Amino acid sequence: MASTRKPTYKPGANASPSASVRSGTGSLKARESSGVISAQRSLEPEVSAPASAGKVAKPGKTAKPTKSAKPEKSPAPGNVIVFPEPKGRRKRRAVVWTVSIVAALVAVLLAGAVYSPVLAVRTITVDGTTILTPDAVQKALSDLEGKPLPQVSEQEINELLKPLVQVRSATMEARPPSELLVHVNERVPVALLKQGESYVMVDVDGVQLGATKDLSAVALPLIDAGAGATNTELFKAIASVLDTLPADVLARMSTASAASADAVELKLVDGKTVVWGNAEDRELKAKALEALLKMPADPKVPVNVYDVSVPRHPFTK
Repeated sequence: MASTRKPTYKPGANASPSASVRSGTGSLKARESSGVISAQRSLEPEVSAPASAGKVAKPGKTAKPTKSAKPEKSPAPGNVIVFPEPKGRRKRRAVVWTVSIVAALVAVLLAGAVYSPVLAVRTITVDGTTILTPDAVQKALSDLEGKPLPQVSEQEINELLKPLVQVRSATMEARPPSELLVHVNERVPVALLKQGESYVMVDVDGVQLGATKDLSAVALPLIDAGAGATNTELFKAIASVLDTLPADVLARMSTASAASADAVELKLVDGKTVVWGNAEDRELKAKALEALLKMPADPKVPVNVYDVSVPRHPFTK
């Protein structure tokens, strides 16, 4: 029968108490116990102790791992924390995008309207004319026909109407799809000047607006030859007075003259005289004269002169 006694032996002089003998898959570790070294198979896996400053672990004791600085952990790529975008920022970005899209659409529509032949001028309508005829104005603006309404400007209209001296200014009104309405502001004639066999109508600036051979055909006062030149101080004084008078009062005037710029005098068609004086307080003098002319006539006290040279104290004689 096989012996169950484990072999024993005394360690030699050169034997190392920590020597280990490897065999198969296990390892035989030398262990010191009561002066006898016994050999047995270890079923535990071998753990290699880390090197620690050249020290060797003592037999029979498990080497403790040395403490070392823990390495910093770097976040895994898939574990990056993403904070949600603020709601206000999302709203602002949405508003910016919406406004940009709307602006682009409006720009496209405007560009299409500016150059669209659908909005081309086909009809020109004129109002505000008394001296001129609408046909004369339409003829002067004929170059605008076929041009898109958005491209027509008031400056262009006034440039085309410059040859018509009767036009002081003009404004426009576009009526899509194809009508252009032009409002004409004509110069207002205030007097007549005799030139040869004709009588020329002039406005307050002395611009000649037309001529007639029949003095009675135009209800305007005749400025005498002494103030016939439109660039004189006398003409400017008389013209400014006539320009202030209401239309119904102006129609009752026969002539206008002035010995000086401070002595303007008017004659009514019935032969009565209006003493005006200088050109100051023109509006107040015009109202005073209008009030005097509306006074009922008294056969017992005939009136030959209306004096408004002092407008706050007008009188008749």
